[in-house]
This record gives sequence, structure tokens and C-alpha cells, in this order.
Amino acid sequence: MEGEQLVPIKDVGSAKPLKKQSSFGSDKGLNTEERGAEDTLEYRIDTKNAAGKTISLWHDINVNHIDPETGNETEYLNFVCEIPKFTRKKYEIATDEEFTPIKQDEKKGTLREFKKGDIFFNYGCLPQTWEDPTFVHPDAEGCRGDNDPVDVCEIGARIIQPGKVRPVKVLGVLMMIDEGEADWKVVTIDADDKWAPFVNDIDDVEKEMPGMLDAIREWYRTYKIPDGKPPNTFGLGERFMDKTYAKAVIDECHHAWKELISGEKHRQIDGEDEEVKKLVRKLSRNSLFELATDLDVHPEAHPEDFEDALSF
Repeated sequence: MEGEQLVPIKDVGSAKPLKKQSSFGSDKGLNTEERGAEDTLEYRIDTKNAAGKTISLWHDINVNHIDPETGNETEYLNFVCEIPKFTRKKYEIATDEEFTPIKQDEKKGTLREFKKGDIFFNYGCLPQTWEDPTFVHPDAEGCRGDNDPVDVCEIGARIIQPGKVRPVKVLGVLMMIDEGEADWKVVTIDADDKWAPFVNDIDDVEKEMPGMLDAIREWYRTYKIPDGKPPNTFGLGERFMDKTYAKAVIDECHHAWKELISGEKHRQIDGEDEEVKKLVRKLSRNSLFELATDLDVHPEAHPEDFEDALSF
């Protein structure tokens, strides 16, 4: 229900504090670099800082946008684009690879595209967020998180290329149920878009861009049908929830990410099945060395959790 508090399966305590200087607050000084041949399983898009060092789009981009001129935190969040609008190749952040590059998803050795056709909005995620597969949100109809960063639909006019980072305004969120997993879809608009001054919450989207929200919902409902799968379903009566609700979901997923990369989550999942444990452990190990050194963690206390975690 709207306004209900987010309640974890069990008391998980607090994640270790992170030092903000470890993160990139904007796209200033960041460049993408292709590796491998496009349209092959080896193709990757890496992100480099000004010194040419590879960084992680998931772990090293700050969730909150920082004004590169003033150094002050803005009202916007950072959006990492994976799939540009008007395209159909299913690019995604490789969360289980070192430095989490962008790759094209594959199934049984075949590169995946949306059989439904081109997507009509920029699709990607919020960095430094994680939909915890051990967590059941009270509005998720008993479904746990999908083990990925929080998904984003960016509805501005600009075509954003894979790996690019843009400041966006959060407008609302849709609760999708995808094959039994909770899969939030946050609706945003680029901070520099011409419509950005006129849309400040989810109701403004319907007012200024009539039909947009229905089209997003129906895209997600039907896009897997050409693959022979049933339609996706939605929680919360299929409603798009407002900005306040969306930000509460984002805050919860940011907290979950902190627990993931600090190793705290792995130490708390003794009651989970082995598949979940392996997933969490692998994701924990693929956080960057530069970021991990700023965490208040003690590998000697849990060597089985951190072995190889800082040895890329």
C-alpha cells in the first residue's frame, strides 16, 4: 500500500559507511571504450576515467548527481543508459563481470534483441542500487528482488548511447512482476530535456505527454510474448506510483547495494539457498578495488567472504 514502510525479511542491520569521494558524481571526465567486435559474444563497452583507468558503471557512479562545476549535490539522480531509444539490441550491465562493463545479453550462445521491435524510450539503470533477491517489498505480491540495479525508463527526446551517464529527474515508478521476481521500473526525464521544467511528478507525465505511461506499461506487459512467454503482470493495481514513493524504493535499493558491496549481505544469508548465496558472493567480489578500499570492512574476520575480492 502507498506509504507503507519497506520491511526486510529479517533484521539486517546497517551497512558499513562509504566515502563519497570514491564515486563519480557526473559524467565529467568519463569516456566509453569498445572492446571486442560488435554483434559478438565478446563485445563489451568499458568506461574509463580521465586517467584512462577502467571504472564500474554500477559501483563507481554516484546515485546522486553532483554538479561538476560547484561540487554540490543536485536534485537529480544519475542514469546509466544501457539501451538507446529506437533500438532493440538488449544491452545490459554485466553485473557478474569485473568492472561491470556493458554487454549484449545472450541466451544459449545467441545474442538477444527485443523481438517486439525497437524500444521507444531510453532504458538503463540507477547506479549504486540493487534489488536484493532476499528482500520482499510489501507491495511486491510476495516476490523478491531480481538481483539487478534498479531499472529506469528515461522519456526525454535525446537518444542516449550505451554507457553514457545523464542527470535525470525522478517522476514515478511501476511495480512489474517478471517471472516471479519484483522488477521496479523508475520513470525519469533528462534534466536538460525541454519538457523537464513541466514534469515534476507522475501526474504531470499524463498531463503533458498523454498516453506515455500506458504505452510504457503495455510495452513491458507484452515484450516477451514474441519469445513464447506469457504477458508480464504488475502490482499496485497496475498504477504508476508518484515521485515520493519512487524515491523510497530507490533509497531502499541503495541501502541494499551498500550491504552487497561491503560484504554485509553475504554474511547475513545463512538461511538462503545455495543459488542465492553464490549470486550474492559473486556480485560482492566484483566491486572495484578503488571503491572497496574505502569501506570499513575487515577481510581477516571473514576470509571466505573476501578472498579474491580485491585482487583484480
